Amino acid sequence: MYIDSAYFTRNGKKYRRHLLRESFRENGKVKHHTWANLSHCSEEEISALKLALKHKGDLAHLVSVKDIKTREGLRIGAVYSLKAIADRIGLTKSLGNGRQGKLALWQVQARLMDQRSRLSAVRLAESHATCDILGLEAFNEDHLYNNLAWLAGRQEIIEKRLFRHRYGSAPPQLFLYDVTSSYLEGVQNILAAFGYNRDGKKGKMQLVIGLLTGPEGAPVAVRVFAGNTPDKKTVPEQIRVLAESFGVKGVTLVGDRGMLKQTQIDLLNQEQFHYITAITKPQIEKLLREGMFQMGFFEEKLAEVADGAVRYILRRNPERARELVGSREAKLASVRILLNQKNLYLAGHPRASVAVAQRDIQEKIEQLKIEDWARVESRGSSLELVIDDTALKEAAKLDGCYVIKTDLSSEMASAKTAHDRYKDLAEVERAFRTFKSGHLEIQPTFVRTEASTRGHVFGVMLAYLVERELERYWRGLDATVAEGIDELGSLRGVELSIGQVTCQQVPEPTGLTKQLLDAADISLPEILPLRKVHVATRKKLVSQRI
Repeated sequence: MYIDSAYFTRNGKKYRRHLLRESFRENGKVKHHTWANLSHCSEEEISALKLALKHKGDLAHLVSVKDIKTREGLRIGAVYSLKAIADRIGLTKSLGNGRQGKLALWQVQARLMDQRSRLSAVRLAESHATCDILGLEAFNEDHLYNNLAWLAGRQEIIEKRLFRHRYGSAPPQLFLYDVTSSYLEGVQNILAAFGYNRDGKKGKMQLVIGLLTGPEGAPVAVRVFAGNTPDKKTVPEQIRVLAESFGVKGVTLVGDRGMLKQTQIDLLNQEQFHYITAITKPQIEKLLREGMFQMGFFEEKLAEVADGAVRYILRRNPERARELVGSREAKLASVRILLNQKNLYLAGHPRASVAVAQRDIQEKIEQLKIEDWARVESRGSSLELVIDDTALKEAAKLDGCYVIKTDLSSEMASAKTAHDRYKDLAEVERAFRTFKSGHLEIQPTFVRTEASTRGHVFGVMLAYLVERELERYWRGLDATVAEGIDELGSLRGVELSIGQVTCQQVPEPTGLTKQLLDAADISLPEILPLRKVHVATRKKLVSQRI
């Protein structure tokens, strides 16, 4: 760390420039990083800082102890480390160095540190060296809400920049796509609607979110749709993103069986794109009846059947088959428990209605969706569970069986390759788990407008990119990403005043903090500028408390 000073004359006027800089080596080349512009400081302050940096190891020899004042500074570790990772994955550059880009970067960091509202993000910035490290001026929650609209408006530009940073001139040819929903507590969001609810929250409106990732599962684009949008209706937007925004050719899109119907496949064909998907159980049964393939093809080893340009890859997963058998047995056991309870009651209450008890059990059977092979019959004053063995055998016929469908030729992808790429959709599901119920918690959204909603979801996607990178670095440590960020957030600076000069000294990390930084190859600076930017919320909650 040193101060780089320059004096020059332009158009007869003299200028001076002082920068706080750090030199380092990267791939054998010496590079420089500028931490702060100190040109506003007086010559006396610059001289004092230079002297302090020159003798940073023995400041006691320069001044008397009474001239040095210290006090607890702001939290440094988390903001600095998250920015270092954002720099590394190209996020900082993609967002831009303007005020809105820096605010967006803080929103990404705040999502990783504390998954709450924009109001909470402002309060978080009050205790962290956010403005000193990111170079931000004062802001409040209104600025952050407006920044969500800026994020939504710049989304495709930012996605394109990240895409180029990650893949360069050799973009992948395979992309994974899946859809999820996120329920809302309120009804005021403009995109909120009732639809197929994956969260099991009855009576809740929701949003539909489509996530497009590269072959490794890292997101490249995210889109938000009204809550009643069917999965297959979201596909055209992803095709447009790939064809227009990313400009990739010869793409193979991987989507699940509810996503890529014939209409979506036709759209892919128009762009000369390929697909890998799976077919539904009714479709499998239809092809069995038509003789396209036989039950004997379903084994643990992959089998392949070609129908013109379309290939079907068949397999039976024995583990999944055992799970389905166990599920049926568990359902049957719960019905038998209810049956025994009803029979005991009927035996002890001669005037009780057998028909009512029978109805209750039948409702339970229908609720568990086993009515095709199980029913309840009355035998005088008692009830009996009847199993149709033939129907049960038919229901279990396709247990663990699945069929993958693709138009990729065998030269372009073997049966195993197509099968494995379809299984890679689990990476998108992992991202959704982190979005919804994991560390990032996309819900609740705390926003109402379309632009703010899209900006909020996009910010969560960007935070997930940072989380993936940290997860890769910290895999060998005894700490989750959330725990690691929390640990780094406990590292505070020391506000150091020597006479009229004030700066933040960064203490040397120890213990788990040092392990986290070392694993992620992050080096903290020894000194940070102290700009004393005041960040505060406009909302005064104290006056509203009773």
